[in-house]
Amino acid sequence: MVTTSQSGSAARPPAPSWAVGDHTVRRIDEISLPAGTGPWLLPGATTDLVTETPWLRPDFADARGILRLASHSFALEAGGMRVLIDTGIGNGKQRANPAWHNLNSDYETRLREAGFAPETVDLVVLTHLHTDHVGWNTRADGDAWVPTFPHARYLTSRAEWDYWSGVEMEEARRQMFRDSVHPVREAGLFDLLDVEDEGTYIAPGIRLLPTPGHTPGQVAVELSSGGERALITGDSIHHPVQLSHPGLCSCVDIEPELAVRTRHRVLDSLAGTSTLLLGSHFPPPTAGRVRREAGAYRLSPTASENVPVRG
Repeated sequence: MVTTSQSGSAARPPAPSWAVGDHTVRRIDEISLPAGTGPWLLPGATTDLVTETPWLRPDFADARGILRLASHSFALEAGGMRVLIDTGIGNGKQRANPAWHNLNSDYETRLREAGFAPETVDLVVLTHLHTDHVGWNTRADGDAWVPTFPHARYLTSRAEWDYWSGVEMEEARRQMFRDSVHPVREAGLFDLLDVEDEGTYIAPGIRLLPTPGHTPGQVAVELSSGGERALITGDSIHHPVQLSHPGLCSCVDIEPELAVRTRHRVLDSLAGTSTLLLGSHFPPPTAGRVRREAGAYRLSPTASENVPVRG
């Protein structure tokens, strides 16, 4: 039976979620990315290569060998803090990528339905400062862009900020900083963190781990509780095909060779363990455990648990 909301529209199922000890991690969906994203983002992932990796189908690639990718955030509570990891593309923003331009998604509604109303969020972790990870940092207020999460601290690595503040950016990227990063800084909500080689804790059970290559200061987010562990990838791994082929690089990796070394290091540390891998662009089922296979790796998917939202 289909339930309906008070407005009469069909009610959505709860946000997919996974338990990591006492943490509950919820995936907050923004959009499924169009079919052209895979060939652009990972040009080395040809249809022949993808179809020769059968475990990718049907969840992570279609029968033609076209990769599936998505844009979403992860939200959780830890140590009394309400935490959001990355903020997607954002609504109503002028973007060079047609799939991201002037988006009008129901992301904020989904966030509220998952129990994370923007005004209740305490901490926003930005794994790196790319357009599709910072967009909901701000929302439109008349002609201005204001912080979407007015009571939160927005956190990124100092190495990430130092890189972008010192490099010559094209106009599209300058526009992204103007509408999605600088308003947060101007509001006094933007914090920089020196991330140690061994990682740096930002809250009980939440540690940022350096995963450079895609960008110089990118981080992955490790969650731990009750002997259980999960790792949110950022863009150190864009798609599960990179488990079978860790040498596949994104067209926008700033240091491709470093990105490959980082990916090998991360996957080797996870292979054969119980750690849950949560992909920042992995389509449903999004999560799984890393296993060794044929001299590389594969993802063994883990279904979401749909933990009820507390009232």
